[in-house]
Amino acid sequence: MADTPPLKIIQGTALSEQQKKDLLHRLARIEGQLRGVQKLIAKAAEPADCEGIAQQMSAARKALDRSFVTLLTSSVVTHAEKAATPEESLQSAKQIAALLEKFV
Repeated sequence: MADTPPLKIIQGTALSEQQKKDLLHRLARIEGQLRGVQKLIAKAAEPADCEGIAQQMSAARKALDRSFVTLLTSSVVTHAEKAATPEESLQSAKQIAALLEKFV
């Protein structure tokens, strides 16, 4: 498979450029883990192979969960830093809380 070109990071208020780079790096590593899991599944020959596959799938799932937490914590920090008033900061915190309720 050919290497894909890096994603263009646009400026915005959601996350800083460094936060985006860190998250994209994490996701690229998870993508590699999942490709490895696919290869393990394709090569599985006996029941004992399933334990190793399950272990790798669990590691990928945990890495994705950590990326989710990183996304939310980065968002909290970014929005708190950019809030001009305590009310704006509170509104941002409420939005993050709503995301947690929705996705966790």
